Amino acid sequence: MNLWGFVEPSQLILLAIIVPLIGGCALLAARKSPNLREAVTITTSIILFTIVLAITSNAFNGVQMQVTWVELVPGIALAFEVEPLGVLFALVASFLWIITSIYAIGYMRGHHEKNQTRFFFCFALAISSVMAICFSRNLLTLFVFYEVLTLSTYPLVTHAGTYEAKKGGRIYLGILLSTSIAFLLLAVLGTWSVAGILEFTPGGILNEVNNPLVLGVLLVLFCYGIGKAAIMPFHRWLPAAMVAPTPVSALLHAVAVVKAGVFSILKVAIYIFGIDGLKEVPTADLMLYIAAATILLSSCIAMTKDNLKARLAYSTVSQLSYIVLGALLASSVATAGATLHIVTHAVGKITLFFCAGAIMVAAHKKNISEMAGLGRTMPITMIAFAIGSLSIIGLPPFAGTWSKWFLFVGALEADKLIVLAVLTISSLLNIAYLLPIPIKAFFNSPEKNEQPWSWSQTKEAPLPSLIAIVITSIGCLVLFFYNQPFIELINLIPGVSTNTQELAP
Repeated sequence: MNLWGFVEPSQLILLAIIVPLIGGCALLAARKSPNLREAVTITTSIILFTIVLAITSNAFNGVQMQVTWVELVPGIALAFEVEPLGVLFALVASFLWIITSIYAIGYMRGHHEKNQTRFFFCFALAISSVMAICFSRNLLTLFVFYEVLTLSTYPLVTHAGTYEAKKGGRIYLGILLSTSIAFLLLAVLGTWSVAGILEFTPGGILNEVNNPLVLGVLLVLFCYGIGKAAIMPFHRWLPAAMVAPTPVSALLHAVAVVKAGVFSILKVAIYIFGIDGLKEVPTADLMLYIAAATILLSSCIAMTKDNLKARLAYSTVSQLSYIVLGALLASSVATAGATLHIVTHAVGKITLFFCAGAIMVAAHKKNISEMAGLGRTMPITMIAFAIGSLSIIGLPPFAGTWSKWFLFVGALEADKLIVLAVLTISSLLNIAYLLPIPIKAFFNSPEKNEQPWSWSQTKEAPLPSLIAIVITSIGCLVLFFYNQPFIELINLIPGVSTNTQELAP
C-alpha cells in the first residue's frame, strides 16, 4: 500500500531530501525535552523510509521520476532522477537510519554524551545529503551534495570536543575536501570538456571520446577524487574518524559516508564510462590492482590492531575496495556483486560497530585483549558479533555470501585469476581478524574469574541499543534467504545482471 499516493511521483524525490531537514529543525525545537527530541528523530526516519518505499514501488512499476531544482547555467542544473542503483542505496540508508537512531538513543544516554541535540541534528542533515546523492541526475549535483555530506558529518566526528577528536576531524576534513577539490572537481570539469554533458546516461557519456590517455586520466581522477571510497593511500581519514561516538562510526561505515563513496564509483562506472566502455580505458587495470592491494594491505593492518573500532575501521577499508574492484572488473556480474555488497556489507558492518559500542557502554572495554570471557556477561552482543563477522567473511547462511559469490563469478567472467586469488586470500584474512574476537569472548575465561557462567552475570547494553543489535544481526540471516527485491533492483540497472538461475551455487 502506497501511503504517498496523493503526491506526484517526482515530488517524492524532493520530499526524501527535505523531510530529514524538517525533522532536524523539529528536534532543535524539542531540544529541552530529550524524550520528545528522540521521538521526533525516530518518527522522521520512519517517514523517510515510507517515502523511499513509495519511490521504490514507482521504480518497479516503470514510473519515470525526475525534477530540476535550480538551473545554474544553461544545460547545467541541480537536478534529480530516480534510477535503480540510487533506489537501492536509498533503501539501505533510510532503513538503517531508523535502526541507528534507535541504537543511538540507548548509546548516547548510556554513555552520558553531551550535545545530543546537535548530534541528532547533524545526523539528519547527513541523511538528507545522502538522499540527494542517491537521486542525483548529473555529476554536478552529485559533487555538490558529496561535499555537503562531508561538511555535515564533520561535527559528528569531532563530537567529543577532545584534542584527539579535533585531530581526527582535521584529518577527516582535510583528506576528503582536498581529494574532492583537487581530483573529483577536475574530473567533473574534464568530463564536461570532452563530453559536453554531465548527465548520468545508460551506457555512459564518454563512448565518443577516442583518446585513451584522456579516458585513463579521468578514471584515475574519479577513483582518487571520490575519497570516501578510501582507496589507498587516501584512506587515513577513515581510521582517524574512529574518535567519534559509535553511532557515528555506524553512520560512517555502514549507512552514509563510505557507502556514498562506493556508490559514486559505481555511478561513474555505469553511467559515465559505461561497463563496456571501461574495458577500453588503459588505467582500468592499474586502478583494479590498486583496489586489490588495498583489500589485502588493509586486512593485514586490521590484524595488528588491538583496539576493536580500529580493527573494524581497517576492515571497512578492505571491504570498500571489494566494491571498487567489482566496478573496475567491467563485468556485468561483478558489477552486480559490487552493488549487492553495498547492502550486505552495510548490515554486517553496522552490526559489528553496534556491538563495539555496546561493549564500551556496558563493559567499558575498547581493546580486544581485554575481552576474554565477555561472552559470559554480554552473550547477546557477542552472538550478534559472531553473526556479523560470518556475514562479512561471506559464509552461508549469511548475507555476505551472495555478494562475494557474484564477485568471484565476475572475476572468472573477466578472466582475472589474480582477482580471484585476492578475494580468496582476503576471505581467509577476514576469518583471521574477526572470528578470534567472539571465540575469545566465549571460550577464554578472565584471569580472575574461573567461575561457571550464570544469568546473574549478564550485563548487556541499554535496551534500545540491544534491540538495534538484534535487528541488524537477524538481517544478516534474512538477507541470505530473502534478497530478491534487491536482486530485482540490480537487474534493472542498465548493463548489469545477476543471471541468478545460471549462477546460483
